[in-house]
This record gives sequence, structure tokens and C-alpha cells, in this order.
Amino acid sequence: MTFNEQVYDTVARIPSGRVATFGQIAQMIGRPRMARFVGYASNNKASWHLPWHRVVFKDGSLCCGFAAEQYRQLKSEGVKFTPDKKVIMPVYQWDPERDAAPIDIRDFPLVF
Repeated sequence: MTFNEQVYDTVARIPSGRVATFGQIAQMIGRPRMARFVGYASNNKASWHLPWHRVVFKDGSLCCGFAAEQYRQLKSEGVKFTPDKKVIMPVYQWDPERDAAPIDIRDFPLVF
């Protein structure tokens, strides 16, 4: 899988009402020093169907290119902001372990 494909796969998994940082995504795919390149991956038109509005800077600030739209979309998902329009990161930053859907054994077929 290419770097961009790994980024897209990770961005696609960010749940509604949560945000991730560019650096967090880079860390999750094993490329911790490539946060800037995660940002570059977001500029690919082929990935615009992904929830890029859920990706923010590490201090919770929004991305300059579409901050007003990003703010609107995150607010509609229930994300709360500081007075200077930064995401309250300790509350809304995505933690894949904490925010994972619980596995229900009933979802798996019985195999004998």
C-alpha cells in the first residue's frame, strides 16, 4: 500500500464527532515525521470524498483553506470549540482504542 493509500485508509476511519491531527495520522501509519505529507495527500482530488474536515492541526486549529466549512461540518457532528475556534483536543481527539466499536460475537458466523 502506498503512503497516500495508508493516509486515506486512516482518514476514512475517523469517526463522526472526533478529529485527528496530521501528525497523529503520520504516526499511526508508521511515518511519524511526515505530518506535512499527510497534508499534501489531502490535496489529491481523488480523496475529496473522505472526511478531511476531521483532520486538524495539533493545537486544534482548523485548516486555513476551508476553515469556515470545516468549522460548520465539525460543529454539525457535535464537536465543541474554544472561543478562538480551536477544537477542544482533550475531549474530541480520536483515540482508535477508546473510540473503537465494541466487537459483538453475534456478528460472526458460527463455524464448526
